[in-house]
Amino acid sequence: MAEVKLAAETRTEFGKGAARRIRRASKVPAVVYGHGAEPVHITLPGHELQLALRTPNVLLSLEIEGKKQLAIPKAVQRDAIKGFLDHVDLLLVRSGEKVNVEVYVHTEGDLAPGAYLLEHVLSTLTVEAEATHIPESVTVSIEGLEAGASILAKDIPLPKGTTLAIDEDAVVLQVLAAQAEEAPAETEAEGTEA
Repeated sequence: MAEVKLAAETRTEFGKGAARRIRRASKVPAVVYGHGAEPVHITLPGHELQLALRTPNVLLSLEIEGKKQLAIPKAVQRDAIKGFLDHVDLLLVRSGEKVNVEVYVHTEGDLAPGAYLLEHVLSTLTVEAEATHIPESVTVSIEGLEAGASILAKDIPLPKGTTLAIDEDAVVLQVLAAQAEEAPAETEAEGTEA
């Protein structure tokens, strides 16, 4: 996973008014915390941050007051209507440090012929990985599965250096038989009125 470099500015103004002024300047208010240090309130460039957050679990290289720090997004708040970034919480990480993150589960292949439905019980898996080698997603094959089949967390192949951080017997995917809707039965009263 590549690092995305962002220039950060520390901020001293807080509250709604200050946050609105920051957003009008096409920037995003954020807070960086972790490793027992005091939280640092910063401002990040809005467009660059928006592009970086398109990659799940992106590793951000922040330049804060001349110091380079690595961070991953922990919480992202967006405007409910326009989708703009309102605020971002970032967690400090170190190279080689293990972190728990959620990765998306992608499927490949086709189910067995027939009327089957694939249910995603979990759309993400919580895994533990090195902060600088976080996988974007995991892929599992559903080729030829029939009704009643399920894929457990332990059945999903993980990249090297990544381990499960959830119960290995948790159901991630399951195949269900599609249920046909019954046609309404005609009543005898309709046939005798003619």
